[in-house]
Amino acid sequence: MADRLNPLTRLDTLLGRVTMYRLVLVLLLVLTAYAFVLSLLGLLAFSPAELGATLATAVVTSWGGTRVMAMMFRTRPHTESSFITGLLLFFVMFPSDDAAGVGGIALAGLAAAASKYLVAVHGRHIFNPAAFGAVAVTLLGLGAAAWWAANPAMLPVVLLCTLVILYRTRKLPMGAVFLGLAVGILVVRLAAGGTDPAAALQLVLVSYPLVFLLGFMLTEPLTLPPRRWQQLLVAAVVAVVLALQPSIGPVFLGPEFALLIGNAVAFTMGQRRRIRLRYTGLRRPTPTSVEVSFAPEKPVRFRPGQYMELTLPHARPDGRGVRRIFSISSPSRDGQIRFCLRLSDPPSSFKAALLDLRPGSSVDATTVAGDFVLPADPSVPLLLFAGGIGVTPFLSQLRSPEVMDQGRDTVLVYVVRAPAELGYTDELAQFRVILFCPGDPGPLPERWTHGGTQFPTAAELRSLIPDVAERRPYVSGSPTHLSRAASVIREAGGKSIRTDAFLGY
Repeated sequence: MADRLNPLTRLDTLLGRVTMYRLVLVLLLVLTAYAFVLSLLGLLAFSPAELGATLATAVVTSWGGTRVMAMMFRTRPHTESSFITGLLLFFVMFPSDDAAGVGGIALAGLAAAASKYLVAVHGRHIFNPAAFGAVAVTLLGLGAAAWWAANPAMLPVVLLCTLVILYRTRKLPMGAVFLGLAVGILVVRLAAGGTDPAAALQLVLVSYPLVFLLGFMLTEPLTLPPRRWQQLLVAAVVAVVLALQPSIGPVFLGPEFALLIGNAVAFTMGQRRRIRLRYTGLRRPTPTSVEVSFAPEKPVRFRPGQYMELTLPHARPDGRGVRRIFSISSPSRDGQIRFCLRLSDPPSSFKAALLDLRPGSSVDATTVAGDFVLPADPSVPLLLFAGGIGVTPFLSQLRSPEVMDQGRDTVLVYVVRAPAELGYTDELAQFRVILFCPGDPGPLPERWTHGGTQFPTAAELRSLIPDVAERRPYVSGSPTHLSRAASVIREAGGKSIRTDAFLGY
């Protein structure tokens, strides 16, 4: 029971209850309220009136511009996304309540909304919309970016919000690369100009918009490449451009320009077009899960173990929103794309809409990404450890050429809460599987072993898998499962554990 009290496990469970869009929106609203409090206390250089006019203009024009563009392109607007863009512009643009200043902010909001549709390739926008809007008005000479969220009084809350986002998105390594490079270069440059190194470090941390840009803009999923090493590269590019502060003629390349350059680099990597899927049907592997199948209009490239983000606009969406991420369960050489979902009672509005689809209905996917992929070296023995619905990515991996054609040495530890929750026995019959299931699971495939009725202990793992310490562990499932499994594997001698957290299930 101790693992259930693990603070990080509980944090994962809490954060998994909302989508990233809703989480970012809530954090931006918290920052907005905090900024008004600071303004009333005289701790910001801008009055509440200036902040209010900027906020209203940025949000209304971003929201309105998005709705107009959606009508022109005959698609449904993503309301939460438009609000997020407006709030980002609120913190990026120079606050003003006069006509000229408000006009520039309004233009930035409209340009940001239009960029999602006009500066896009096959339905995928290339640039961060808020940064694009700021750059557009800067180049036209009609406004300026101030990045006023970089303020000593704002920093503690901005830092806390950024840490939450980086933890939720598993982007802490990317954040470390970005901050390490940007802070290092800026401090060296300031010190070379005669600033005391300690004073230079303090100045960089409190007066440059590094933390805000990292947490709320660099992490935007639609403008990031799919693999971790690619994301680290993009973070490094943005950090270097931002820290060197170059100019092209009279134009100073501020943080918004640095981010757009990083977005352009990211766009050259991974999936660069909209993915349209045609719904073909469903089946129920267990009483509490359903597998939905789609036929892509064009072949989709993915690595076994990666995930896909689906967009499904529907009436009265709940707090989970209209976009959800699901691990792909079909093998990479299969012409179908399949996902296995666990159903709650009642299901979320997204899953309910998914189950109501009719064969032939179209669904858009916006992202194929993830690093939960098998090692390139086929000689590395593998330990796959699944909890319930967490078996999904392993279904893709085990039945793909990376395993089937290369004869990889794999063993799957499969933990379910009840015999009825045991699914995919036919698909996994030819693989070595050690099942941990309460009660009698009934007849099992020849290569399967019923290891026990409780969650496995380290001693049981060592007994059933004597070479557990030599295997590369992969763990997939809920945050609680990941915490328990990682602890057991480490105690049994395993190391370098790869995890795939199923948040919100």
